Amino acid sequence: MSDNPKLQRLRTLKAQARLGGGIERIEVQHKKGRLTARERIDLLLDPGSFRELDTLALHRCHDFGLDQQRYLGDGVVTGWGTIEGRQVFIFSQDFTVLGGSLGEIHAQKICKVMDLAMKNGAPLIGINDSGGARIQEGIDALAGYGDVFLRNTLASGVIPQISLIMGPCAGGAVYSPALTDFIFMVRGSSQMFVTGPEVVKAVTHEEVTFEQLGGADVHAQLSGVAHRVAESEAEALSLTRQLLGYLPSNNMSDPPFVASSDDPARTEEALDDLVPDDPSRAYDIKAVLNLIVDDGQFFELQESFAPNIVIGFARLGGYSVGIIANQPAVLAGVLDIHAAEKAARFVRFCDAFNIPLVTFVDVPGFMPGTAQEHGGVIRAGAKLLHAYCEATVPKLTVITRKAYGGAYIVMSSKHLRSDLNLAWPSAEIAVMGPEGAMNIIFRKELEASTNPTQRKAELVQEYREKFANPYVAAARGYIDDVIEPRETRPRLIEGLQMLINKRDTNPPKKHGNIPL
Repeated sequence: MSDNPKLQRLRTLKAQARLGGGIERIEVQHKKGRLTARERIDLLLDPGSFRELDTLALHRCHDFGLDQQRYLGDGVVTGWGTIEGRQVFIFSQDFTVLGGSLGEIHAQKICKVMDLAMKNGAPLIGINDSGGARIQEGIDALAGYGDVFLRNTLASGVIPQISLIMGPCAGGAVYSPALTDFIFMVRGSSQMFVTGPEVVKAVTHEEVTFEQLGGADVHAQLSGVAHRVAESEAEALSLTRQLLGYLPSNNMSDPPFVASSDDPARTEEALDDLVPDDPSRAYDIKAVLNLIVDDGQFFELQESFAPNIVIGFARLGGYSVGIIANQPAVLAGVLDIHAAEKAARFVRFCDAFNIPLVTFVDVPGFMPGTAQEHGGVIRAGAKLLHAYCEATVPKLTVITRKAYGGAYIVMSSKHLRSDLNLAWPSAEIAVMGPEGAMNIIFRKELEASTNPTQRKAELVQEYREKFANPYVAAARGYIDDVIEPRETRPRLIEGLQMLINKRDTNPPKKHGNIPL
């Protein structure tokens, strides 16, 4: 090794930068069960592919003693590398340096990789582990956040943005992940909140812990902020690699095609008897999906939030698809506020990134009640409606059982420009279920009847014979074909191949006004 003093100085500086806040703080990080910023990058990216930027950056604040705390890199590691050979850009906040707090230079480093990601059409991954804004830098820290938020917004729908929460993410810091496409958290280690427990106590007098306020399970089950929860940082990083395998690098590219040994012509007899004859009995839609997709691999998102609808990625004949499916095993698959919003955002993501949409329908309608109406179920349902109407990617729909009322229309019906609409023989397509319909249509007759129970049963049976099947809709062309359930996989794959060159456009406009 050369003993050139200039080279020696460079090597010393870079070695110093790699230590972040120093050995003692690295040990504290490890004792918390957390990796360092660089260890996380090394686990996420292909070995040896990371190239760092701004290793020697330093903040220039001299207030409140910060002139005595200057660390190379300024609390964030930035650069680019590859995942499965595909280029990605990355930033990883370093909690060992000033608690990972964001100041002027820290923000500039993040903005630089965001700009490069946009110019190069490559995904952006942010690993968040920060106490928030660097208070000593005042307005410069706030300005830095604003610069990051602007880039998150401009990059939305252009490149995939994935956020990993690997520690605290508090205050204004939460809005950068919230603007990105997917958020992964680690159970027992990650927290996200706008205001911390102390502020909550001072303002509302509530006693709450960090975990209760903004832990991973809270955001996975209650708020819907988190898309996946991992048991460890290593698992979260592995999930990120898996997710990227379904996504294109940018909005001008197609998702990766991955050839599978799973026969595209494979049929599944088990599907023929999976839907119960009794329309009031539940079944698990995930059992249907696992029998249809390539190798039974379904990458579910937001599993614990609004579980009455299921979303996630899979492959069909090697093609990446986004799946939306009502879940009859939870609340009979009814659409409510959370379910509609969960599905709408997923539909819009897939449409932005050229990922075909496959929708499985078994929905009795929208959730009734004052809580839903007062909470804005009309607005929420309109979001899902808007998302499906706006989407121009290939749209394929399978009605497995119930498709009632407005919920039938909303769930990627032919009327919303769906390209291929299939139904199983068990499909029921009507304005509403037979019980409710008879109460409305024949209310006066039933009131006058000497035996209203028997008469209603006769009317319900008549209604079922007419509408508890897909053939009226098929006769009018609203269903393209009624198929045997076992045929679903090959028919969907054939549909994807047929639609491979699909082109559709929306009227010229700056953007629509989705009912947020």
